[in-house]
Amino acid sequence: MAMMTRAFILIAMVACLTSLAHAIAGQATFYTPPYVPSSCFGFEDRGVMILAANSGLFNNRAACGTRYRVTCTSGTNLGTPQPCTGRSVDVTVVDLCPGCAGNQVDLSQEAFAVIANTDAGRINIEYNR
Repeated sequence: MAMMTRAFILIAMVACLTSLAHAIAGQATFYTPPYVPSSCFGFEDRGVMILAANSGLFNNRAACGTRYRVTCTSGTNLGTPQPCTGRSVDVTVVDLCPGCAGNQVDLSQEAFAVIANTDAGRINIEYNR
């Protein structure tokens, strides 16, 4: 019985570490409407829980329609000191952010507001599929 309990604990620990290992650290900013047209969907409205990806993530439109869960991890000390709301937001890639750095994404203003105070302007995030 003790061996089975140890095995269960080990499996649970590995599962937690695997989940953490898949999160990508980066930064997020936001952009404001209008959100159409977009690089991925033209004039098709995909709602407001959307993301414009950096060129590496966008990968010549390969990321179009991909959904990510984004969580604010901290402020960047450039705006509001503690901007995070403690929530996560699910967003869909709809556009390219040509000015974004390799670790940056651009959320819609509405998606950004779910996870952080928009007064911050830029936040540290983790995101995963």
